Amino acid sequence: MSVHRARVTWDADGSDVRAHTVDLAGQRLAASSAPDFGGNPEKADPEEMFVASLSSCHMLWFLALARTERVGVTAYEDEPEGTMDGDKFIRIVLRPRIVFEGEIDGERLDSLHRRAHERCFIASSVSCPVEVEARV
Repeated sequence: MSVHRARVTWDADGSDVRAHTVDLAGQRLAASSAPDFGGNPEKADPEEMFVASLSSCHMLWFLALARTERVGVTAYEDEPEGTMDGDKFIRIVLRPRIVFEGEIDGERLDSLHRRAHERCFIASSVSCPVEVEARV
C-alpha cells in the first residue's frame, strides 16, 4: 500500500474565481477549471491533469519494460487526448511517438504497450476505454 499526496489551494481573484494552485513534489502549477466551464485557458485544468497523469504512468511503465528487455529508447513523446460526454470521460487516446536506438518490430512494440497499459495504476483505475495509437 502507498499513499500519494498533493496540496490544492484556492486562489480566486476577480478575473478567475476558479483559480487555484496545485503543489506536487515541491513544484507549483497554476490551475483553473476547463475553459468550457469558465476557467482560464492559460492554466492547467483537472481534466488535462488527469489525461496527462494517465499518459505519464503509461510512459513510465513502457520505459521500464523496454529497459528490462534491453530495448534502447532515445525519445518518447505523447499527445494524449481525453473525450468527455457531459460529466464523464468516455475515451482516452494515447499517441506516443517513440524513437528507438535500433529497429523494433510491430509485434514487440504492441506487446510493450499492452503490458505497460496492464501495469499502469491509473489506467486500471478508470472506467472509460484507454486506447494506444503508437507511432514510431
